[in-house]
Amino acid sequence: MTTTNKPLSSWAPITGYWQLHENWVAFNGQPAAPRGVLLGPARIGSGTVQTTITLAAAAPNSAGHILLGYISPERPYLTVGLGGGDNNSEAYVVSEFAPSTGWSRLTGFGERASLQGDHPYDVEVSINGRRLSLSVSGIRVITHTLPELPEIGHVGLFASSDADVTFEQVAVSARPQSAFVVMQFTPQFDELFEDVIRPVCQEMAIEAIRASDIYRPGIIMQDIIQELAESQVVIADITPANPNVFYELGYAHALNKPTILLANRDESNRLPFDPSGFRVIFYDNTIRGKRNIESDLKQHLRTIKDQGFRTLGVTL
Repeated sequence: MTTTNKPLSSWAPITGYWQLHENWVAFNGQPAAPRGVLLGPARIGSGTVQTTITLAAAAPNSAGHILLGYISPERPYLTVGLGGGDNNSEAYVVSEFAPSTGWSRLTGFGERASLQGDHPYDVEVSINGRRLSLSVSGIRVITHTLPELPEIGHVGLFASSDADVTFEQVAVSARPQSAFVVMQFTPQFDELFEDVIRPVCQEMAIEAIRASDIYRPGIIMQDIIQELAESQVVIADITPANPNVFYELGYAHALNKPTILLANRDESNRLPFDPSGFRVIFYDNTIRGKRNIESDLKQHLRTIKDQGFRTLGVTL
């Protein structure tokens, strides 16, 4: 976990009027500019963002949110926090802004009237894969599954108000991107994972995880489904035709996860019908084959990272 806590005075106002100080900022809502966006230097795909938000008592419809996934004005982003929602009537809200369609409410909870004006609320937003949660004063008030993986974009602040909204002490903690690796558990595939997949992922600053790496109590299938949901990319070796591998691969496809398929060239004529039409990295069990799969896997991962882990469909 990498933690970033840059002075707020160095953040960049995009819209609205902001007062910037080292440890706090204030959005000054005005009729001509009732909404504001302030961007920080940190970028995350998975991690947590914490701040303290104070809504003005003089503006009962004001909202203060943490912003996630800002790439450019032409790309969508998320906001999560206090106020907003349907008719500005909800206390806790997850929203998305898309340039083509404007604002849409993804989920919300509670009544806006229950929030006290001029009262500081400690707010934490956590995102891990498609799973997003909002905690207020240490209480988790929203858990939501996003329809697709968010882009790895800038963290920021969003406010909507005709009075002041204050944010204090913003801390950003980013988790490393992860790849969940699906393959049969035999010595041959253990070597492929340890000698090729894990080192290549490490070089790309991606944590490679297999089901055998999960050390926690509970039902193993639930752990696998959780890792599939929370990982940024799935790597699957589809030789031999293992039912467990294909079950997990199908689950990843249903989640629209970026997916890289691997297969031993000797088994290429035995691939089942369904995945046989997708692009597959074929490899040989030779020294040269090892170099080739390292190169191909690295290129696939680099392309997926460059596209913000948002490659939809099943393979590149």
